[in-house]
This record gives sequence, C-alpha cells and structure tokens, in this order.
Amino acid sequence: MIRVSRLADYASVVMACLARHPGEVLSAAQVGEETNLELPTVSKLLKQLARADLVESFRGAAGGYRLAKPAQDISLAEIVEALDGPIGLTECSIGHTGCERQSYCSVARDWQGVGAAIDNALRGVSLADMLRRRPARAHGASM
Repeated sequence: MIRVSRLADYASVVMACLARHPGEVLSAAQVGEETNLELPTVSKLLKQLARADLVESFRGAAGGYRLAKPAQDISLAEIVEALDGPIGLTECSIGHTGCERQSYCSVARDWQGVGAAIDNALRGVSLADMLRRRPARAHGASM
C-alpha cells in the first residue's frame, strides 16, 4: 500500500487550520484545540513546518504560528515533503542512484514516470484547494 505518513496527514490538518485564519498568529494550543490533535504532536509538526518555511513562528506572550505564504501558494506536495522527505514510490523514482540493478532494470523508467505523476498531482493541489473541496470542520483530524 502506498500511503502518506500519519504525521504528514496531520500536518495537512494543522496547515488547513492555519489557513482558515489567514494572517492570524495562533498558538500551538489553539491549533491543537481546533484540530483535536495532542499538543506535543502539534508542536512537533509546527516546528517541522517552520523548518520547511511553510509557517512562520513568533516568540513571546503573543507568539504562535501563521502561514508563511498564502494558502494558494502552498502545495500538498510541500506539506508532505516537509514531513516525509522527497515524494517517490521507489528509491529510483526519487533520483537515488546506487542500485546494483540500475544498468539493466527494465521497469525503473516506468516507476519514475508513476512517481512523477504522483508528484505532479500533489503539486497541483494547493492548501486553498483543499479548503474549498472539503466542508470546514471545527474539530477533528482527517483520520
């Protein structure tokens, strides 16, 4: 089965929460309450999303997090990559070399094509698209 990690899924929920509050700075606790995710999980996700430059963090009493750019400029691929790394189904589909079968593999090019199609599909869906396609839920993760 091909699947996105649970943390990447939760990251999309956290990002959707922030997108529903454009320009606002939300604390990790506020995000956790709105998404029904545990605070340690939310904090971990927000730190990783900040490292990927998808959210901005602000320190201090009024600190918190907000999207680093408009929701329409953030792709689902960027969110997944921030948590799971490069998108690919096989090692060769993400450009890793070193497979001893690479010189005579008859399916590597096909896997690379499938991986590219999935990557393009995820890049074609913005965070704003995700909000438009699903009814807004006040609470609950996507799982």
